[in-house]
Amino acid sequence: MSDALAAPSRTEKTEESGAEARATAAAAIMAKTAVEQADYAMRNWTDPEPGPVRLGSARHLRLFCDMLLQTHNPYKPAVIDWPRLDPDALRRVTSLPIWDIAVQTEGRASVRVQAFADTVADPLLRSALEMDGAEEARHKVVLSKLVEAYGIALAPEPEYLPPTDPEWGWLATGYSECIDSFFAFGLFAAARKSGYFPAELVETFEPVIQEEGRHILFFVNWAAWYRRSLPWWRRPLYLLKVARVWLFLIRERIGIARGIEADGSAKDANFPMNMNNSAGLGTTLTAREMIDLCLSENERRMAGYDPRLARPETVPRLARLARRLLR
Repeated sequence: MSDALAAPSRTEKTEESGAEARATAAAAIMAKTAVEQADYAMRNWTDPEPGPVRLGSARHLRLFCDMLLQTHNPYKPAVIDWPRLDPDALRRVTSLPIWDIAVQTEGRASVRVQAFADTVADPLLRSALEMDGAEEARHKVVLSKLVEAYGIALAPEPEYLPPTDPEWGWLATGYSECIDSFFAFGLFAAARKSGYFPAELVETFEPVIQEEGRHILFFVNWAAWYRRSLPWWRRPLYLLKVARVWLFLIRERIGIARGIEADGSAKDANFPMNMNNSAGLGTTLTAREMIDLCLSENERRMAGYDPRLARPETVPRLARLARRLLR
């Protein structure tokens, strides 16, 4: 056979090129579809077994553990395509004095959650707690990749040590997230509406915010289940510990409001609490409007999950009280 006959014709080359392009396009569509399906599954979940669920029961335990495990979004921080920012947007992002605190907060949370998981004997609950801790660790990686992508210098990280009382560490992390996520929901929506952060960056970071919603939903259901599962003689000491945690968190946030931390450092502050002043969002929203936005966003982010799960109540209730006291 001659070389002329053996060589592919121009038509054949064109057809091969077209086939490759179609295959590439099909792969891109499939990848996008998979991402959209994972994102939907993370936000919408109902247990298929019908009937009422009593808080504190074995079925309640299975319900909130399955919620967390089955709504896990398997995105990988290492392959996140961080959008290019124009100079003004880059300046706004890099000038926020929150990134050290944000990375360290997530690193500390992951250690605390895992320390508590190590004390749990029930295999389903332990698995869910380990998932929670792994997602907290992933948040730290996401934030680390973000600051790396935009050239934000971080201070050296401290060593993340497990707490001496794992239950205290878990309670402090859970209730802290209940406070901070409530305000983060509103601040994130405000940043989106105001254009303070580019839409591409907001959408890239969106899964992290929704994961925090899952975490507090899991935590408040664990708290409801655990309190009811304790023998009566242990409940007073547990409730006293919860009260001490809330006093600690209130004291910590008063320190944040004054520009200092409760222990004289920034190690336990959570960045959403500082963002309103740092980002300048408070100049466009009144306090009442900000509370309304936090409340509506909290409801929206919880709406897709099984209605038989308990919802966070303490922080929204305090926010509504504060709103009534504001002129």
